[in-house]
Amino acid sequence: MNVPEDLLYTKSHEWIRREGENIRVGITDHAQAELTDVVFVELPKVGASVEAKAPMAVVESVKAASDIYAPVKGTVVEANNALTNNPALINSDPFGEGWIFALKIDNADDLKNLQSAAAYKDQIEA
Repeated sequence: MNVPEDLLYTKSHEWIRREGENIRVGITDHAQAELTDVVFVELPKVGASVEAKAPMAVVESVKAASDIYAPVKGTVVEANNALTNNPALINSDPFGEGWIFALKIDNADDLKNLQSAAAYKDQIEA
């Protein structure tokens, strides 16, 4: 299972990449493997304010539908519209082209509540 060391993680299987004042968010390799073939993604609205741990998007596969949660409080600044026509990007490139949304974070200290790669590996191997 691929767990890049330079990212942060949530217990609900989202990954977070810091990009200045913003973060980019997607689902982990473990999550996409559990879902199997992703067939639809409901993206968040750009400009929406969100609370930490609030559902923001939905990823649907042939197997299940799964909510995607905001890892921290912030404002949606970008949604990956490429997923509308090609939701399978989440399966083929979950840490790259398969990202789901970007947030401008309200408080960078909130990132301290997220997991390191080592902690996330421990979680999925338990």
